[in-house]
Amino acid sequence: MEKPTKKPNNPNFSSGPCAKRPGWKIENLINANTGRSHRSGEAKLKLKLVIDKSKEMLNLPNDYVVGILPGSDTGALEASLWSLLGLKGVDILAWENFGKDWIKDVLNQLQLSNLNIHDVNYGDFPDLTKVNFKNDVIFTWNGTTSGVKVPDSNWIPDDREGLTICDATSAIFAMPIDYSKCDVLTWSWQKVLGGEAAHGMIAMSPKALNRLEEHSPKWPIPKLFRIADNNKIIKGIFEGSTINTPSMICVEDALDGLNWAKENGGLEFLLETSKKSFDIIYNWIENNDWVTFLSNNKSKEYLSNTSITFKICEDWYLSKNEDDQKLIVKQICKILSEENIAYDINGYTKAPPSFRVWGGGTVEPHNIKLLLPWLEWAYIKVKGSYA
Repeated sequence: MEKPTKKPNNPNFSSGPCAKRPGWKIENLINANTGRSHRSGEAKLKLKLVIDKSKEMLNLPNDYVVGILPGSDTGALEASLWSLLGLKGVDILAWENFGKDWIKDVLNQLQLSNLNIHDVNYGDFPDLTKVNFKNDVIFTWNGTTSGVKVPDSNWIPDDREGLTICDATSAIFAMPIDYSKCDVLTWSWQKVLGGEAAHGMIAMSPKALNRLEEHSPKWPIPKLFRIADNNKIIKGIFEGSTINTPSMICVEDALDGLNWAKENGGLEFLLETSKKSFDIIYNWIENNDWVTFLSNNKSKEYLSNTSITFKICEDWYLSKNEDDQKLIVKQICKILSEENIAYDINGYTKAPPSFRVWGGGTVEPHNIKLLLPWLEWAYIKVKGSYA
């Protein structure tokens, strides 16, 4: 295969922090309230704008509240666990790294005993028919490190007794979500809209808010996780008063991403852009027998359209041990990085050897299309060195 000539105009395909929006420049952030207190009226207005614009673009129900929390999606998700759990038993689903981290939180840190763990290997997906909705249920909508997502929300009953707590960070703004099936949703600025990291966001249903007012967890709640105090909701969190000091540059960047998305068609634009990128890779994999999705279920409804994860499947490669496979993938990724074609597409460290290409709304599909011939060229080049 001849070396391709056309290169992507943006080689950033990392799954977090993700590519900035097309046309982004540092000058876009010139109006950030730097040097000002985040408690000032001007800064709080910017923080409230992030909340309001996010809720509006997502078309969240009017009775859901949205807030900003420290620690990116991890902080927001853990704040919900520490603040809400303990009244009921817990079912927790995990099929990739972050879901497995939430298991550690609930099992080792909060030490809950009435616990059903639905934990499977990378590439697999839990049996949803075994989930007990009398309990609180914790799950990720999209497995960022495995490229496997929930197929839909039909498995979640409307008359559930417990809360549903959803880590939606690499799904929200990119996948249709039935919010009525999620009592808590968490995400970060650094994913689909390409914002800077640091703070996360949380959306909570009336049912989740009632839990905060009716239930006092038996464990101490660190200040950074405290959404309620003495069974009173800390309303400021949902009005632009953050628990700790946010970077106002990051706040300005979050607003820039939201404004860009709205100018280009809002949520539908983001959903369609991600779908286009996924379809390009899906069709490419269908036509290349040396590569396959990491997911063992190849049905489209289980395949992530943001953290698009795939692996080499030829016999010469499969005959190698995992360390050698990781080395081969690393060599391919190094070539692509040195050619300024693709940065940061090596699979997650704890995942099986694989490639992971971000296909969120800030990635232009034509750049995905230009990446793939280079990926095949680099693969053939590395394969030849093992002949």
